[in-house]
Amino acid sequence: MLEPLNQALDHLEAHLDREVDIAEAARIAAMSEYHFRRLFSTLAGMPLTVYVRRRRMTLAGAEVLSGELTLLDVAVRYGYGSGEAFARAFRSVHGIGPGEARRTGAVLTAQPRMSFRVVVEGSTTMRYRIVEKERFRIVGRKARVPLVHEGVNAAAAAHLESLDERAVARMKELSDREPEGVLSAAVHLTDSREDGAEADYWIGVVTGPEATAEDLDALDVPAGTWAVFDNRGPYPRALQELWRDVFTQWFPSNPYASRPGPELLRTRPVEIGAEADSQLWIPVELSGWSAGSSPS
Repeated sequence: MLEPLNQALDHLEAHLDREVDIAEAARIAAMSEYHFRRLFSTLAGMPLTVYVRRRRMTLAGAEVLSGELTLLDVAVRYGYGSGEAFARAFRSVHGIGPGEARRTGAVLTAQPRMSFRVVVEGSTTMRYRIVEKERFRIVGRKARVPLVHEGVNAAAAAHLESLDERAVARMKELSDREPEGVLSAAVHLTDSREDGAEADYWIGVVTGPEATAEDLDALDVPAGTWAVFDNRGPYPRALQELWRDVFTQWFPSNPYASRPGPELLRTRPVEIGAEADSQLWIPVELSGWSAGSSPS
């Protein structure tokens, strides 16, 4: 899977001086555009659009400093219809305008060209199963929180602490299907998985599609396929490493792609540093990929 992904990056690189066709790059990578954007964001730590802009401005920066073309010519070459739009993009990456950079010979920021490879460390195995679920409803409380890849997510912890005993008791009464008990659910608002990207964070239970509770929020989830991963280790580090490994190791090695939907997590106990048993549910779909396959 990584070879087609790197071929897609080669395609993007060859089109930095014109409009980039993300859909075509996704086709080369043999996956949907949604999954291509999401997988790139997870592997690279930044959204695909940010990477493309940084690569463009890296190449444009070299041409600005060389002085061989006018600034407007450089802007047009990299797809900007005006000098002002080009200057804004240039400044967002380099922290300085192109005119000033040319006059002063400023030191600019370079975004290296990316490629992906699998690094195997140790002999870690990932325990998972594939589950088909009919439509269901998550009933609980939600909050908007930033993603945190290492350490405690203070906003998520504060949301958990804000729940009163009555709300938690009502949730437990409604829990009637797998995964059982009070859990958390993350609904990603964009393709980005970088630190600080926002998500809707739920504390709730999985229940029937018709269940209601006047004092609680509800999220309807359509039927679909889920990959379920079991994990044990110190909370939250082991869980954060599991989340990373699912997207950087499991997806590239299996014929599944992530699909839109809440990512469910059940952890016991939720105590910082304690050994915790976790179960992570990721919505997936068959991608059509198989070992040795390549895009047509």
